[in-house]
Amino acid sequence: MSKIVNGASLKPRSGASPKKIVLLLHGFGSSGADMIALAPQWQEALPDTLFLAPHAPQRCGMMGAGYQWWGLTGFSPSALAAGAASAAPAIDAFIDRKLAQYELTEADLALVGFSQGTMMALHVALRRRRAVAAVVGYSGMLTSTADIAHDDFAKPPVLLVHGTADPVVPIAALHMAEGELRRLGVEVTTHISYGVAHSVEPVGLRLGRDFIADTFARSR
Repeated sequence: MSKIVNGASLKPRSGASPKKIVLLLHGFGSSGADMIALAPQWQEALPDTLFLAPHAPQRCGMMGAGYQWWGLTGFSPSALAAGAASAAPAIDAFIDRKLAQYELTEADLALVGFSQGTMMALHVALRRRRAVAAVVGYSGMLTSTADIAHDDFAKPPVLLVHGTADPVVPIAALHMAEGELRRLGVEVTTHISYGVAHSVEPVGLRLGRDFIADTFARSR
């Protein structure tokens, strides 16, 4: 198993020990240094939160200095499911280490992903033994749920945000993910960003912040 050993972080604005963690998972060819840019815009609403934005364990040969959770050699459902499954143990181990380090639980943790990072956030969150406080997915998709098609699994609240003009991951991915998550009994909120491409725009960013703040408040 590859191990996550580096990345970017932002300490709680309050200066106190972390009471919550937001884990930011970047997209294909990107890095934790890119994803941590979300954190300063969320700090005021989440003052006691530690933001962690690790680099994926694998270097991305196609994108120079970027990283990948797995190599995108195919886009079939089976290939995406296998890729997410192969990358999940490193994220799970990282989560376990950080929760133990700060004496926190899954109720104190939110997962945020962009693109391939959204695939990983959903994959990991749905398979943890205990539900995390929230999952926010930007411009991503849900990989296979065939192995969790039963009632006894973690069902964290999920917010999905997607642009109608996304040329990388079509907006149809949001509708497919929403339908499948609802079928599994997961609470899903969606926001469609009209005219937005493969990116996070200000409204979606604000909605993500508020969604996490609300779920953290409910999990106290």
